[in-house]
Amino acid sequence: MSTDPTRRAAFITGLRDLADFIEAHPGIPVPRQSTPITYFPKQTTDAEMRAEIDRIADLCGAQIDSEPLPYGHYMITLPFGPLRYEIAAILADARARYDALSSYHDSVSPDSDPEHAA
Repeated sequence: MSTDPTRRAAFITGLRDLADFIEAHPGIPVPRQSTPITYFPKQTTDAEMRAEIDRIADLCGAQIDSEPLPYGHYMITLPFGPLRYEIAAILADARARYDALSSYHDSVSPDSDPEHAA
């Protein structure tokens, strides 16, 4: 899967513009924690998404990150100082678990009575 050259150029320009802006305004804060920039391949079958991540890993000389595998995230992480470029696929089982958990979202309401506040 290739990246549209116009979109790619705009992304690179945006990154440079952001860096220039931050450099020109030393009084503004920057994140204290590592900051991800994440690319997600098109959602298809798990095998196709893993193949896309593997293809990109080969291009970058990167290895699959084993830490998020138990959570259904198949990804590589490329660190750039406090920034991380992540290429990630969220596999079907993880999406199903998230959908099941999210299905309760509107079913529970917190008690807004201040007398019940801890």
